[in-house]
Amino acid sequence: MNSTELDIRATAEGLCVRLHVQPRAKHSEISGTHNGALKMKITAPPVDDAANRAVIEYFSSLFGIPKSNLRIISGLKSREKTLQIKGLSLSTFISGIGPT
Repeated sequence: MNSTELDIRATAEGLCVRLHVQPRAKHSEISGTHNGALKMKITAPPVDDAANRAVIEYFSSLFGIPKSNLRIISGLKSREKTLQIKGLSLSTFISGIGPT
């Protein structure tokens, strides 16, 4: 996967990545792209902020960065979200998500 397929912006606050989240999946994983967004499956249900917490935990674990460096800045109650990641370069992000 390369950055031209994804809607990723580098800002002063960090990377902003569009996500398309599918809750209640069998496994948590990145599964491709969806209209320029990174498509990911999360095992958590979309209730009581569980899916949002699962997204933060997934990326924290994937990149070995603190959860405090991750924040959902839009789409808290939607499948379409924007994730802000502090302290991570675009090249590290792209290599970390691997081919999908």
